[in-house]
Amino acid sequence: MKRIIAMILAVLMMATLFVGCGGDDATNDGGAAATGLETEAGATLKVWAPDAALDTFKAQCDAFIAQYPDAGIKIEVVAQGEGDAATNVLNDPDAAADVFSFVCDQLNRLNDAGVIMPVNTNLAADVTARNSKESVGAATLNDLLLAYPETGDNGYFLYYDKSIVTDEDAKTLEGIFEACRKANKKFIMDAGNGFYSCVFPFTGGLKIEGLEGEDGDIQKFNDYDEAEVVATLEAFAKLFHEYSDIFFSTDVSKIPSGFAEDPSTCAAGIDGSWDAAAIQNVLGENFGAAKLPTINVNGEDKQLISLHGYKLLGVNARSKYPNAAQLLADYLSGEACQLERAQKNSWGPSNTVAAADEAVTTNPAISAALAQSVYSIPQINMSSTFWDPMGTLGNNLFKEDAKYDTATLTALLDKTIANVRDE
Repeated sequence: MKRIIAMILAVLMMATLFVGCGGDDATNDGGAAATGLETEAGATLKVWAPDAALDTFKAQCDAFIAQYPDAGIKIEVVAQGEGDAATNVLNDPDAAADVFSFVCDQLNRLNDAGVIMPVNTNLAADVTARNSKESVGAATLNDLLLAYPETGDNGYFLYYDKSIVTDEDAKTLEGIFEACRKANKKFIMDAGNGFYSCVFPFTGGLKIEGLEGEDGDIQKFNDYDEAEVVATLEAFAKLFHEYSDIFFSTDVSKIPSGFAEDPSTCAAGIDGSWDAAAIQNVLGENFGAAKLPTINVNGEDKQLISLHGYKLLGVNARSKYPNAAQLLADYLSGEACQLERAQKNSWGPSNTVAAADEAVTTNPAISAALAQSVYSIPQINMSSTFWDPMGTLGNNLFKEDAKYDTATLTALLDKTIANVRDE
């Protein structure tokens, strides 16, 4: 039924008659102009974009308006984090943005609620052709393209101050922690946030493998080695407690501000490309970015394993101006806009041409994100119940009174899995 409703929405979009000015002006990729799709006259749109890239999005929306000089289009760009976008759209779709940026694991929720409009069929082939196969797959459900790929690097990696943490130090968590201690500086990660704390069991061999169950909403896991996962959790817990003077768990926004303080309080941290421009601006020639380090587990150096996903642009199914919203999403997700955001905000493109540009391939933050993506698990087909239990697991590893003997950690892991699966 969900699939039928989505297809009906797509058909209705195509059948609706609109008046406006499409003209012969080229779009960001030339796709929209070639389709004959026209924006409605007098369209008033709202766009949600993350605060760190707000100015870039505003300028790009102004450029889109300039392509339709006689249409009277108005666009309001509002700061809204991608992580909360789906929740806010679901809470009040009528008041939500016409075009919004969100993380790919939220696609199921948006589709199930019928609040995301499928990519217009006039545009879908071009969107598919210009983006990576993986990003298109993340934007697709039941063979229907539901959103526009926006980035190909929605993951996290290591930032560090090269004047304190050497490139060699940055290879291991132990080396990073020791360098931070010597300088009396903090290592920061949001270890109580499931997006980041899933690194702890993932590094031990736990993996998510899609959804299962009668309603397709129960998280499936691999056939993991419980002893190996528990041993890895114990290694993290021991290290956090041994270096409790420098290990600091808090929101990742504290990382760029920690580097910027005078004197600085942060020497290294785990964060994503969304803060790259701010951190690079502060550290200058001492800016360091690399894949996540290793951790020693019973004598073996294990590579930290993370989540890696994609950011997408969605069109609100309640938009009063669906053609204008579709064309704007198409424009903002196009090659030129993705490349500009890579240059100004260090966002890794999903667009294959933009991703091959020298400005992208030589960007240290984007390179670090792509290097870590090799050691990651795809952030797709995830249960909404995944995040809180994983965050609780993280909190139970580093808090001061935490117990981390084998029996306690085994029980913690079993409880985490059960809570994720809502058993």
